[in-house]
Amino acid sequence: MNYLITYTIYVLIISLLMGLTTWKLFKKMGYSPLYAFIPFYNYWIILKETQHSRWWAILSYLPIVGPIMMSVFHILLMKKFGKKGFLNGLLTVVLPFIFMATVNYGKDPQIETEQEDEETKKKETFLGSVTFAVVFATIIHVFMTQPFGIPTGSMERTLLVGDFLFVNKWAYGFRMPMRPVALPFLQGTIFDSGQKGNPKDDPKSYIEAVKLPYLRIPGYDEIKRYDIVVFNYPQDSVHVATDRKDPYVKRCVGIPGDVIEFRAGRLFVNNAPEKILGDEQQQHGYLVKTSSQLDIPQLYKAFGFLPVQENQTDEGFVYAFQGLTDETAKEIKALPQVTDMQEIIEEKGVAAVRYKLNADKTAYTKNIDTVNSIYPINKPWNPDWYGPLTVPKKGDVVKLNQETLPQYQWIISEYEHNKLENKNGKIYINGQETKQYTIKQNYYMMIGDNRDASLDARYFGVVPEENIVGRPMFTWLSVEGLFSDANSTYQASGKKIRWDRMFKSTNTGETHKASYWWVAVAILVLFFGWDFFAGLFKKKKEED
Repeated sequence: MNYLITYTIYVLIISLLMGLTTWKLFKKMGYSPLYAFIPFYNYWIILKETQHSRWWAILSYLPIVGPIMMSVFHILLMKKFGKKGFLNGLLTVVLPFIFMATVNYGKDPQIETEQEDEETKKKETFLGSVTFAVVFATIIHVFMTQPFGIPTGSMERTLLVGDFLFVNKWAYGFRMPMRPVALPFLQGTIFDSGQKGNPKDDPKSYIEAVKLPYLRIPGYDEIKRYDIVVFNYPQDSVHVATDRKDPYVKRCVGIPGDVIEFRAGRLFVNNAPEKILGDEQQQHGYLVKTSSQLDIPQLYKAFGFLPVQENQTDEGFVYAFQGLTDETAKEIKALPQVTDMQEIIEEKGVAAVRYKLNADKTAYTKNIDTVNSIYPINKPWNPDWYGPLTVPKKGDVVKLNQETLPQYQWIISEYEHNKLENKNGKIYINGQETKQYTIKQNYYMMIGDNRDASLDARYFGVVPEENIVGRPMFTWLSVEGLFSDANSTYQASGKKIRWDRMFKSTNTGETHKASYWWVAVAILVLFFGWDFFAGLFKKKKEED
């Protein structure tokens, strides 16, 4: 309801601005000035008077697509009153209501009656085709399915580095855009300034001030245990907007209410060993000692993804393999140079980062400094010995005290948007002292298949429902060597397309993958077919 109210307010504001800056122009075209204030109908009239397809008016106020279409309609209106050329078009796009107001309230605006020459008509036809292509692709991108790339090895070998996925946004329910004014096809920033600059200073691809609350249209499925899921990184400090945070892809190993635990690097769900699906290629880290140097490039060719760090000692060589399947580990162990091979498992009871309560029990002090801290910060857990942790469920009433607060503080303050204070050993939510809290939405435990090389929920915590993007459908492109790996001393030479992975399903749980080549063919036929028949229809209409 809040989404609809906010959306309606934005529509009314835009319609009011449209009316105030164009009512005189509508009167000149032979319509009541009041029509300039009516949403959708005002743009329908503009399309009618400029001899363009009137159904485009339906797209006027759609999030992200709407601002593009409005700019097109405003340009058409200005051209009708003689404001042609690049500069006039730029002013119409950048300062729409200000520029239109100067025309509307200027000295007796007149409708342009001069006929356009053939060259101008060809240019307009070309620009119209380009606009249609951009709008069509934006609608698909925003409202149906979105492409995502895999730049890291956290899901190897289930999903490979260099895989590009199409994600179904409707399976778990479509999340309405929360920043409706944005550049199409861009996630969070227009470009990355790199290591030299502060990511927060990178130019945003959206307008932060224009925002809508969270709303999800119910889907036809629900997140199941062991589904591969795309979600927005919950603790992205660069982007405030939930739907503009960096996209991550992991396996959902815990649904609301599940109890998650790692024992010596092996996952248990509700006190039972996890279920390994047919398409899951789970990996772990190994420390390998050898009497002579290994041929890493040759091993890379044999086993594919193989991030490894190499060190020479007086006794030989030591290799830290970041991600090996059980089968690959056996094959490497059988190499004649290998003298010892052990799975890398951290010591039980030693956390990656440990925090202690200070003397007055009001805050936590860090006594081990490392890159990533384990969630929650006050537990002596690490990636291999983790939990048991109960995944929060909507409606759960949880106790709040100095011991449990680290587990729920980010949920209460950031994900469920409350003012949380911890003062003098007492906990306050929205100014009221409390010892319990009712969870407002469902949460999920997202873990990578490459267990020892995955920044996942063990570090950043449970993922809220509002961060869920969708379910991967198929890999539409896969390129080996596209992304460099900072954790490996060996990089693939050159880039190579993995044709055997293209247009194969990605989230079936089965070894056999269905092919989606027909989707690519259907999209091409739909796009070019629509353009062809639209051209024929327009030509016949002109002849008539």
